Parts: sequence; structure tokens; C-alpha cells
Amino acid sequence: MSSSDIRHTEQDSQPMKRQHTARYYVERVRESCTARVTKILCGIFLCVILVVGIVFFILWLSLRPHRPRFHVVGFTVPGLAQSTGFENAEITFNVTARNSNQHIGIYYDSMAGSVFYRDQRIGSAPLMDPFFQDPKTTTVVDRTFGAATLTLNSKRWEEFRNDRQKGTVVFRLDITSVIRFKVSTWRSKHHRMHVNCDVAVGQDGRILPAWKNKRCPVYFS
Repeated sequence: MSSSDIRHTEQDSQPMKRQHTARYYVERVRESCTARVTKILCGIFLCVILVVGIVFFILWLSLRPHRPRFHVVGFTVPGLAQSTGFENAEITFNVTARNSNQHIGIYYDSMAGSVFYRDQRIGSAPLMDPFFQDPKTTTVVDRTFGAATLTLNSKRWEEFRNDRQKGTVVFRLDITSVIRFKVSTWRSKHHRMHVNCDVAVGQDGRILPAWKNKRCPVYFS
């Protein structure tokens, strides 16, 4: 085989380069520009969604209703040292209700309280008339349960005295209220709220320091 034949064979074995037209390059440039514009628009759209999401999240945090905070300030059972004290028994308590919301008010449509001893209710009565509580304000809820609202007998009073000899008499104050939240002109539906305050008194019938200003659990039903 001659050298010329070999050169022809090598040339034949090499792939032929495809010649592209001007239209082909124009189409490529157009596709590239379209892809870039699409990416830019998608980026802008995602940024807008992110900003809107952050704004709504901040608004949700600031406008989300927080339940009221209740603390027991005072609780007294006068005459606890007297053997016949049940005849004129009284239970006096003082509780604070704090609306910690920044922009949300609270309507209290009703409020009633009950006192329990060893899971047995020994007294119950309405506490306050309907009222509105402004944001960042505190309302004092106090009441004295007297003979008309307490269901005590000599046996129950003797149980009080036996616990008193041990140094501590434990009660539970339950407050039930129907509330609504208010944001500007919007009002929420009614919520039934329960407040459970465990409290202990000493031998003098007064609340023990460890139980004073204790925060009460709050839940809805």
C-alpha cells in the first residue's frame, strides 16, 4: 500500500466536523438568554415569597393570643386553730389575672371559683361580673367564701385541724371562666378556660411563703 493510500485512509477515518449555520448560533444564544431570565425571575419570586413569609410569621407571633397568667397572692382560712371554727368558717383568697398580650384584649364573659380539699369541693360561688381586660394589664380577683358558700361540717373541720398539726393544710382553688380575645375590631369565639391553683396554709391559717405568688396552670376545654 502506498503512502498516498495511507493518507487517504487516515483522512477517511477522521470524523467530519459539522458546520453550524448562523441560525443555529442565534437559537443557542436565545435559549441561553431565556434560561438566564427564567433563573432571575425564579430567584426574585422565591425572594418575594421568603420576605412575605417572614412578615406573616412576625405578624403571627405578635398577634397570636397568649392565655392569661394567674398567680395566687393571698389565701387565708381564719379560725383554723379553733375546734368549732367550722360554724363560722371563712376562706379568703386573692388572685391576680395578667393579660400579657401586647395588642390583644380579653373579654371575661363569666368567672366562677371553687375551693377543693382532698379533691372534694367545699365551696363555690361566682367571682366577678363580665369585664374587659386591656392588653398588658393586671386584674385582681378576690373573694371571701363564708358559711353560705362553704359546705363544712365538724368531721371535715377536724381533718383540717389534723393537717394543721402536721404544719400544712393543702387546698385547691379552681377558677372557671368563659373568655374571648379581641384584636382591633375582631373578636374570637368563646373559650372555656380553667385555672387550677394549689395552695397551702400553715398553722395560723395563712398562705405559706413557698406558695405565695405561685403561678397557676391554665388550660382550655
